[in-house]
Amino acid sequence: MKSHEAWLYECQKIDFEPKIKTYSEGTRSSEDAATQLGCHISRIAKSIVFCGKDCAVVVVTSGINRVDRKKKLKKILGYKPSHASPEYIINNTGYAIGGVPPFGHLKKTFVLMDEDLLNHNLVWGAAGSSETVFPISPAKLKELSGAKIVDIKQK
Repeated sequence: MKSHEAWLYECQKIDFEPKIKTYSEGTRSSEDAATQLGCHISRIAKSIVFCGKDCAVVVVTSGINRVDRKKKLKKILGYKPSHASPEYIINNTGYAIGGVPPFGHLKKTFVLMDEDLLNHNLVWGAAGSSETVFPISPAKLKELSGAKIVDIKQK
């Protein structure tokens, strides 16, 4: 739970008080989270980390979508970022796979947000660990993450 507590500390810094839900069974994948929450997988705001040129690139996408790295992400960034290793993700966000939140990263990141998340009034993101999630409106998610809204999904 150390990473979850670190994320809560980051939230305090920006005056955001998340309503955390904890699941001992874990919410490591979008499917796990949707099942635990009893919601459609499209309402899960999953964070996918790529190796950027100057910092990690975090793509917050709908749980039902896959990121189009070869065409769309390459066009947005001007280069095709490589997949991040688990070590890179921890070293560059402060969180492990399955618990990477959409904001509150411990190092500088560049955040992109899937436009499909805007189709919902409430989405769920990881809260720093694979056992914790929190609800947030897409508008607030965009605001707190500083994300650029993009069409990022594979067709």
